[in-house]
Amino acid sequence: MVRVVMKPLISKIPLVGGLQIFFLNNPSIDFNLVGAADILDMPGFSDILRRCIVEQVSKMMVLPNKLSIKLSDEIPTVDLRMPEPEGVLRIHLVQAQNLMKKDVSMLGKGKSDPYAVITVGAQQWKTKHIDNNVNPRWDFWCEARIMQSLGQMLDIEVFDKDEGNDDDKLGKCSLDISQVVRFGRLDTWQTLQQAKHGKVQLRLSWHRLSTDVTELSRALTETLLIKTGDLSSAVLSVYIDSCKKLPNARVQSRPDPYLMVTVGKKTENTAVQLRTDDPVYEIGYSFLVQNPEIDTLDVKVLDQKTGSQLGQLFYSISALLKEKDLTMLTQPLMLQKSGPESKIILSLQLRILKEAIKEVDIDEESLEAAVSEPSPPTPSPSVSSAATDTTDGGASHPRPQSAAPADPLPAQPASSGDTELKNIEDSVQDDASQRSVPEEIIDKEVDSPQENQPPSGRDSPKLIHRTSSLTTSAGEAGLGRILLSLRYSMQNQTLYIVVHKIMNIPLKDPTNVPDPYVKLYLLPGRTKDSKRKTVVVKDSCMPEYDEQFEWVIPLAELHSRQVEVTVATHKGFLAGSPVIGQVVVHLNQYDFREAKTLWFDLMPETSPRD
Repeated sequence: MVRVVMKPLISKIPLVGGLQIFFLNNPSIDFNLVGAADILDMPGFSDILRRCIVEQVSKMMVLPNKLSIKLSDEIPTVDLRMPEPEGVLRIHLVQAQNLMKKDVSMLGKGKSDPYAVITVGAQQWKTKHIDNNVNPRWDFWCEARIMQSLGQMLDIEVFDKDEGNDDDKLGKCSLDISQVVRFGRLDTWQTLQQAKHGKVQLRLSWHRLSTDVTELSRALTETLLIKTGDLSSAVLSVYIDSCKKLPNARVQSRPDPYLMVTVGKKTENTAVQLRTDDPVYEIGYSFLVQNPEIDTLDVKVLDQKTGSQLGQLFYSISALLKEKDLTMLTQPLMLQKSGPESKIILSLQLRILKEAIKEVDIDEESLEAAVSEPSPPTPSPSVSSAATDTTDGGASHPRPQSAAPADPLPAQPASSGDTELKNIEDSVQDDASQRSVPEEIIDKEVDSPQENQPPSGRDSPKLIHRTSSLTTSAGEAGLGRILLSLRYSMQNQTLYIVVHKIMNIPLKDPTNVPDPYVKLYLLPGRTKDSKRKTVVVKDSCMPEYDEQFEWVIPLAELHSRQVEVTVATHKGFLAGSPVIGQVVVHLNQYDFREAKTLWFDLMPETSPRD
């Protein structure tokens, strides 16, 4: 998705001072070569050419990089090209489980040597590979500078390392960063797509940026508590306008200068300006800073032809801590080891990482600051000590204590009571279901008809989104019940379904406990491409999965589709996979403006098996 930002507004034609054009995520680029260039359109050459084009586009206009176009001379270039990070996404890739076995040995299937590639826009990291392990534990930390959280994705790809051959793909998964922004912290298992099985564990935190220097000590303490990984406490934005009166690198020849800008372990190089001693760069960069009190900004001016150094600037980042709003705007600074009048003109801006908290906590803090005295009590249900849920029809129901499933589709947080202001990590632990109250919240309400959806003509009982994670019922047919979460992303045109658990599968023979798994098909058209499948849970009548699956479906087709969910037991190659029960989810019965977590009764099989 490409985004165009027009800013700032001005009073003259063309009414905007400039444009910022960028891709939120790496685009898919395809092309055909014709004429003499058709000789390159062959396996190997075409892949290298495509990779080079994607890399250049990424460096130019995939976030955090932007293509800035100035439309009015009244607007300073720094206003368009100074990086403005929204926050920092801290990523902890903990481990993977049940990965596919890709290596082949003399005795048949071996294991895999997995590693992971993490991508956020143009930023990419790679973990170490672990030999002969389908349940690797990486404990890999990294941090991504986020310019636009809405619509940007975190992508994880897992590969099997093969010496001398192309690495085999073990699956991939994607997560919308806006979910992490909403909850502050997220601990989640993500099911790998384009793979038969496998999942990865991610622990994510979202850190907003502040100009409050008092936040620095807390940010430094937090980074010290995490032993692994060089984590940051601040973000430095650098805008380099130009250099003036550089010395010549050779006699009677002007230099071809470029800049090497370094903060910590990261270095950025500008483009080369040919044959000039007054080069203009007008470029911005952003850097993660581990400790602003001791780290420095190092700028070297180099000549391309000779490789000699034309000047150098060491700037202590701690000096910005004394500036107003931690900002220094368009200042000329003298270059060291250069000419007597050589200088560099730049702007600097420092921002401190804030503690990761939920959006609801931010709203509560701003509300408390705005209210000078407590409001008088009213008989409204909202002031009751017990939290309540209100349906569209206006009915209010007591809400029992219930933990959200450990997946990226949690229910919307309530805003009543101090207990709802706890960190999101408290509601995504593995033992969440054990703390849930074993009762169901069922609300009798009428589904409002949507566009392109015929009215149902009758009321139907419906489970609201705060469904308990336990049930005592075996369902209408006595075959058990399955807990599913449904969500549709308008932006990505993607349907997400999370298979949480199955409860109360009947045990007909105590000596033959089922090994249940779940397979899903998108209907109509039961194709292999639409098939999804969970792992097999051995010897259990109450298996838990917490696996997420996704299908790309245009919004116009969503209400004409169904999802067939079949529960079967895996009893070996010769015994086959007898079906336990089945349910068909008709997508036109749900309003996908918010996520739904619902119990479904398993019914006898009606669809043909694959």
